[in-house]
Amino acid sequence: MTSCVRVELPAHLRLLAGVGQEIVVSLTGPVTQRTVLDALEADHPMLKGTIRDRTSKLRRPFIRFFACEEDLSHLSPDDTLPVAVIDGQEPLLVVGAIAGG
Repeated sequence: MTSCVRVELPAHLRLLAGVGQEIVVSLTGPVTQRTVLDALEADHPMLKGTIRDRTSKLRRPFIRFFACEEDLSHLSPDDTLPVAVIDGQEPLLVVGAIAGG
């Protein structure tokens, strides 16, 4: 079964990748943070190292993942994403954390 997952990137990454607000990645097999990011980086290699570390493949500290009004940032990269994301009803949001005081 092929899933089409909608991904929304922060403005600076959209500019870097030369894409619009939403990107659709096609996946076969399990739909996890890891498989979505693997597909996203395969389609847009300029994003490698921006969302997750190139070597460890771990999420960068100031990047967060949200979907279905839930913070998915601390889930395992191999956990299955919510059904609404897999079905394309809801996007996976990649958000740059805002720090400051």
